[in-house]
Amino acid sequence: MSGPLPLRPRGRHAGRADQGDASGADDTLALRLARPPRTGAYDDRPRPRPGVGLRAARVDDPVDRLAAELADDAGAAVHAYEVAALLESQGLTGDRIQETYGHPDLFSLADAVFRRVPRSHPKPPVPPDPWRPDHLRCALRGLLFALPGTAYVLAQGAWGSASGLHGLIAAALVSWAWSQALSHRAYSRLATGRHEAGRTLLVGAPLGFVAASLAGLLVAGPGAAALFAVGQSCYLAAAGLLLVLGHEKILAAALLPVVTAAAVTPWWQPPELLRVGLPLLTVLLTTAAAGHALRSALRTPPAPGPAPGLAHSVPYGLFGLAAGALTAVAGSQEPYAVIVLTLSMGPAEWLLYRYRGLAVAALHASTTPRGFRLRSTRALVVCAAAYLVPLALGAVLVGASAGRLLLLGVVLWTALLLQAFGVAWPSAAPCLAAAAIVTALPLTGTVSTPTAQLIGCTAAASALLAVAVHHLGRPTAHA
Repeated sequence: MSGPLPLRPRGRHAGRADQGDASGADDTLALRLARPPRTGAYDDRPRPRPGVGLRAARVDDPVDRLAAELADDAGAAVHAYEVAALLESQGLTGDRIQETYGHPDLFSLADAVFRRVPRSHPKPPVPPDPWRPDHLRCALRGLLFALPGTAYVLAQGAWGSASGLHGLIAAALVSWAWSQALSHRAYSRLATGRHEAGRTLLVGAPLGFVAASLAGLLVAGPGAAALFAVGQSCYLAAAGLLLVLGHEKILAAALLPVVTAAAVTPWWQPPELLRVGLPLLTVLLTTAAAGHALRSALRTPPAPGPAPGLAHSVPYGLFGLAAGALTAVAGSQEPYAVIVLTLSMGPAEWLLYRYRGLAVAALHASTTPRGFRLRSTRALVVCAAAYLVPLALGAVLVGASAGRLLLLGVVLWTALLLQAFGVAWPSAAPCLAAAAIVTALPLTGTVSTPTAQLIGCTAAASALLAVAVHHLGRPTAHA
């Protein structure tokens, strides 16, 4: 039973419903339960100890019979007035209430029925999961983060010297930081309308392309590496635009030439023209697709709504810079580990949705803030562990250090989770601190790069998990 059982002093309620009480004692309490009519007037169960009488429904008591008939509906009532409305809907008149049930009015009868029926409030139906992930879309997006790397396999050495490689890294870092901030602003405008998101991307994407290209040129100097950095920056700007507007399949189609050529390189070495031409073709196809998607977005009718301030996107851009720096340092030590990390972005996005769904389910299942915090923390641990499993398997397959890769994975996944809830600066600051530690400590000569990775990522992971447990353990964060 889901509610308190009604206990009534025996003999203190006027009416025929209590006149048939066998004991008639005034100093005891009768436990009244509405039950279907039985063959005998009394229940044949063992009687309770003297002093407390357990009274069953009587077949000759019309109020008991009425309570048994209406038990399902009356049991869900929280007040006798609800039972009164139910009785009124049954068409009971005042004369019938007095003659048949022996009560002076409707409310007296409703109170008698309400007391006889135990509370049985039904649970509300479980609503559908609003954060149910799209499995195919998450898998495709994970591949789209990794497949552009095939262009570097196909055009290996096209950037020339080490300074050229550094130029590509510098351009990539600027692109990652810019695209992270631009994506946040575009998604914020997308909540208002596609036209507003298109206007944001129309201005932001070309600026990001120019900034990244200049960074590559300044580091690498004029030459083939600078041209490659320009193509890389153009692709990243156009790909980010397509991802924001939801055109993952078009982006995958634009990558097919490079992916196909890179897949056959173990058995056939493409000529130099294809090694340069196919990445260029992919850049052109991606740019054309981005232009078409942008025109379609701008053709939608505008919707009024305030634009968020530019400062709101700054921590998202700084997180992109820090994530790029941490990944670049990890790639300099173990390149294959970065491939595993990139491929894991698909499961990471799926688990972000899964956590949000589990948090909503925890809201419906919890009755106290402490209970919700425990359920939310358990969901966080389960999702984080589920993300680390494929990372650990990938590290074993490529022979990379599992400890450093798993710590980096925890940092990136937890920070992305917090950013999905709008926790911007508390998620960006630990990542920036970790990037500073990983890049600066080895320059001092006191510790090696792998040790610096362990120090920085451990500190950042601990801080991010503490922030996640504190912030996401509050029900208001999921409202």
